[in-house]
Amino acid sequence: MTAPSPTALACTGLSRSFGALRAVDAVGLTVEPGARHALIGPNGAGKSTLFRLLTGRMRPDAGTVDLAGRDVTGFSEVRRNRLGMSQTLQHASLFASLSAAETVALAVRRHGTAGGGARIVPWPRRQPTVDARAGELLDRVGLADRARQPVPALAHGERKQLEVALALACSPTVLLLDEPAAGMSPAESARLLALLADLPAEVTVLFVEHDLDLVFDLADRVTVLHLGRVLLTGTPDEVRASDAVREAYLGTARREELFTG
Repeated sequence: MTAPSPTALACTGLSRSFGALRAVDAVGLTVEPGARHALIGPNGAGKSTLFRLLTGRMRPDAGTVDLAGRDVTGFSEVRRNRLGMSQTLQHASLFASLSAAETVALAVRRHGTAGGGARIVPWPRRQPTVDARAGELLDRVGLADRARQPVPALAHGERKQLEVALALACSPTVLLLDEPAAGMSPAESARLLALLADLPAEVTVLFVEHDLDLVFDLADRVTVLHLGRVLLTGTPDEVRASDAVREAYLGTARREELFTG
């Protein structure tokens, strides 16, 4: 009998406090391989703190984090990245002096053309395999025609697309996206949705997002946080139908005012 595959990402009893504030309170979360799993909740629910705990940017007070069945609780952000976890940040810093292609090529050099171990070489030197991989990534995120543009010349939505290309440069098995649609116009959000929906099935995606239309168009599982705890994990339809979720967001307001899609 074949043993069951491990979950792509999981946490058990994860907690983090800031003084008297318990920002994340004994959270348990399971993200299955290949899932498009959304993490939502009202402001102050603990989403950003949980995200930092999962990526290794912050250490928990208690609990564990597993990546593909391996306990990575004590691992650094860099070490988790080497094991297949990649991320985009809500407020990322990009090199203004580089073009889109140069930015992605730098990430490819750092992580290797096939996800591991390429030697970093002095910047002026060109590597055909690196340039080819960077071109593939830009094409995947819809920026092939913007490759030579300097980063400051890219629109906000295009910079978000570039960040996804950077996250994909290390060939991740788990991709975490922190509010990828923040600040986007409806047209930019639609392009981002198409990009994320087209990611390879072998890449598991966990994303924090306030745009609920994007959440319910993309996610197959949704976890709702409220006051640092998991309020509900279920299908998009189950979350839409939940009175507890509606009340957490809007008190006693009508569901139609929250879920407009």
